[in-house]
Amino acid sequence: MTSAPDNSFAPPGNFRWVICGLLFFSVAVNYIDRLVLAILKKDLCRDLGWTDADYGWITAAFSFAYAFGYLFGGRLMDRWGVKKGLPIFVLAWSCAALAHGLCDLIGVGGQFTMTYPWFSWAEKGVVWMTLAMPMTAAGFMLARIVLGMSEGGNFPGAIKAVAEWYPVRERALATGVFNAGTNVGAIVCPFAVPWLYTHLGWQSTFYITGGTGFVWVAAWWLIYEAPEKHGRLTPAELAYIRQDRPADEAQPARVPWLLLLRHRAVWAYVIASILAGPAWGFYQFFVPDFLGRRFTLTTQAVGWWTGAFFALAAVGGVAGGWLAGRLLSRGWTVNAARKVSLLLCAFAVLPVLLAPFAGTVLLTVLIVGLAGSAHQGWSANLFSVVSDTMPRDAVSSVVGLGGFVAYFTGGFVNGFTGEILQRTGSYVPVFAYFSGMYLLSLLAIQLLVPRLGAPMPVSVA
Repeated sequence: MTSAPDNSFAPPGNFRWVICGLLFFSVAVNYIDRLVLAILKKDLCRDLGWTDADYGWITAAFSFAYAFGYLFGGRLMDRWGVKKGLPIFVLAWSCAALAHGLCDLIGVGGQFTMTYPWFSWAEKGVVWMTLAMPMTAAGFMLARIVLGMSEGGNFPGAIKAVAEWYPVRERALATGVFNAGTNVGAIVCPFAVPWLYTHLGWQSTFYITGGTGFVWVAAWWLIYEAPEKHGRLTPAELAYIRQDRPADEAQPARVPWLLLLRHRAVWAYVIASILAGPAWGFYQFFVPDFLGRRFTLTTQAVGWWTGAFFALAAVGGVAGGWLAGRLLSRGWTVNAARKVSLLLCAFAVLPVLLAPFAGTVLLTVLIVGLAGSAHQGWSANLFSVVSDTMPRDAVSSVVGLGGFVAYFTGGFVNGFTGEILQRTGSYVPVFAYFSGMYLLSLLAIQLLVPRLGAPMPVSVA
């Protein structure tokens, strides 16, 4: 009897990388649509009469919404499937991105007020607070809520598509390739948006950037199909994709979140996500304003320097993961390699408290870029801490929980940042806050999980 050919080491065909290219561009569009507001912050505040506090709460609305989108996006993607689910999310956030431009129809003079209950320690009870902002700011806030909720489904959908189209041995590579789209989007946006604003205005800038999502959806519907049904996939490449599928496709037991919270490793990850996680949202939404405010830059110059910041930050995720892998290859334990990598990243963030005092824009971008790069390296290793301590059937749940608390906390951080700017005009307190959060997070990890090792058992009974 003749044995079946072994396709493990000689993949026939490369059509699966076309699918990876589609995922790459989806996350690039995702980042462009979320970052346009940050690049145009100074101009929108001037043209629409916003205060720093208004802008802070607009970005807070996105963070809160993205937290819930991150939490529930994966569940909806599992229910709908990638072919239908991913374009639904892209269409939703593209419409939300277009809606930012429609806020011009509201008119600058309108005022929005909302009264809400708030617990006051001074009054020792609940008091009624009033939030007042221009109607255009309220319109942007609504658009950002829809944008955040829908963008939260992108990453779970992309991961699910990779699981459908790649054997286990290639999934990490494919994930790294499509995730590079976040950095490309973050670099392209600061260069393209100022040009669009200068020549076409802020309304058309949102229309054009939002419209790119519709182009992507058209390409997705024309190209994507499940591997088993795809007409352009050869039988040999399909066999390669499915080579380890029988063992891999077993449905893992769903672990309830409340059960996970019994374990110290989960609390270590959650606390680190709360303390250090919001830093990336701050860099996305406030670094352009910080640079423009600190050095009185034009919108075009803000775009160039913001692009430089994201280019520097892109190095960190690769370098941080490489460092831990290098240490492991030299015989270090998982505990030592992971925590030393986290410690070096935490130390690299410390100089960011000096950013408001740097004398030149180049030095400032280098300092903040080092912190952004260290954050990416920190995140790469922190995600690995989850897989170091949790069984496979609980990793996604823990990562989703950590992402939720990070962005939910980030909503408050963004709101408070706007209030601090409104009252003091200074970024010093915010940079000082983030400079120490990574060391504090690592201390929590060390106290709760003194030794990283084999994943712990998690019973669903």
